[in-house]
Amino acid sequence: MKKIALSLVALSALSLAACGGNTTHSATNNLAADAQNAINQANSDIANAQSTATNALDAMQNATSNATDAAGAAVANASNAANNAVQNSAR
Repeated sequence: MKKIALSLVALSALSLAACGGNTTHSATNNLAADAQNAINQANSDIANAQSTATNALDAMQNATSNATDAAGAAVANASNAANNAVQNSAR
């Protein structure tokens, strides 16, 4: 958010500098380049945050799937053990 705010400040300064005519042409170009760099960095940060969030969601999905599989296996094992105990007691 800080970079986005700085981008807006730079764009405001750019707008003001553009009103100064040819004497501020170089300063205006520098402000435009700085603003574009700040925007590019903010976009990169957003992309990185999205990637991090996606990775976290994938990890959560995998953990949930693993827990579900483990719970199913535990239930099946308990059922088999109970079935074996019943059969052994009937002998």
